[in-house]
Amino acid sequence: MNHMKRALLLLLLLAACKAQPAPGAAAGAPASPPLQPPAATPAGPRQPLVIFLGDSLTAGLGLAEDQAFPALLARRLGELGSPIRLVNAGVSGDTSAGGLRRIDWLLRQKPDVVVVGLGANDALRGADPTEIEHNLREIVVHARAGGARVLLLGMRIPPNYGGDYAGRFAAIYPRIAREMDVPLVPFLLEGVGGDPALNQADGIHPTAQGQERVAKVILPYLRDVLSDTAAARRAK
Repeated sequence: MNHMKRALLLLLLLAACKAQPAPGAAAGAPASPPLQPPAATPAGPRQPLVIFLGDSLTAGLGLAEDQAFPALLARRLGELGSPIRLVNAGVSGDTSAGGLRRIDWLLRQKPDVVVVGLGANDALRGADPTEIEHNLREIVVHARAGGARVLLLGMRIPPNYGGDYAGRFAAIYPRIAREMDVPLVPFLLEGVGGDPALNQADGIHPTAQGQERVAKVILPYLRDVLSDTAAARRAK
């Protein structure tokens, strides 16, 4: 009989334990749902990457990096509500051949636009205009194959290098623009070249004020290219 009482008492205790609510929870309350991971923050619009492929004019020789026209353009575009990411790939002394050797490496960064400002050093060294044009055309071909749009910066040299040679060199840029359908800034140093007040002591490289003028010349052309790039992206 004692064994039966103890067994009955044990069953009653077990039933009472099962009926107790969990600590801190109201009796009969539903179980809490499992925690969910936080929602991912929506990514903002991707800013286009613009690579400036050039020489000392692009690099801003003699000036701080933020005084060179690529940095000035990025700042102005940001103020206008069209921010970009930029890579200043200007190398002092570089030629069109050097730019062609570098372009595929730069394209690994997947730029949206490549601004090409090369050829002046070639001409100052008396390079064959046919070879300069070939290199610039190949740069355009490679950039496009890499998915980038191209903006070409027209170059000129002083006529004292020989009127015929200077003319042949200057004609390279509009011909490429026309035949390859490339947007062209007619002359990079418009309003700057030949002005002692806007150039450093060497008479070739713009001062900080001269670089601001250069950026102002390029700005509307680059904005158009960026607008076309954005439209093409939306259409995909």
